[in-house]
Amino acid sequence: MNRREAVQKLTLLMGGVISAPLMAGVMGERLNFGPSVEVSAEQEALLAEIADVIIPTTKTPGAKAAGAEKFITRVMRDCYVQEEQQKFYAGVERLNNDSNDLYGKGFVALDAAQKNEIVKRSTTADKPFFLQMKGLTVTAYFTSEIGATQALDYLPIPGRFDGSYPMKEGQKTWAL
Repeated sequence: MNRREAVQKLTLLMGGVISAPLMAGVMGERLNFGPSVEVSAEQEALLAEIADVIIPTTKTPGAKAAGAEKFITRVMRDCYVQEEQQKFYAGVERLNNDSNDLYGKGFVALDAAQKNEIVKRSTTADKPFFLQMKGLTVTAYFTSEIGATQALDYLPIPGRFDGSYPMKEGQKTWAL
């Protein structure tokens, strides 16, 4: 079983918590064959910064280092209809506008504390956008090579299944 199959089966076990378009994106499938929103380099950089606030660099690389913005733009383009893409990118733009209104500069130019404050505000001010951005970021990160091998314990050829295997103190969770 490869990682994609494992994610798919885990999603089914979780009751379909991951949306159909996001699951299709993980599987590398395409659902949208119609027109798409063109994403500029500035918007992609903005997505990278927002994702990096959601999963920052700590002892392991963050979402920006994992290239989460590339995954997000691909999944939005390939798996969401244009209307949904427009709603999502409008949320990205609102977050950047909030940054300009509050601090007088764009989100990318803010320091870490200011970025955290703007993202924290979006959790209540624009909850649907934040939840979608968070879901895309987490999925992008943990299905990336960096997320699967550095943030999670990756075992390319697993041994036998032991349901009550003792974990060492401070040991990371296993990757799928």
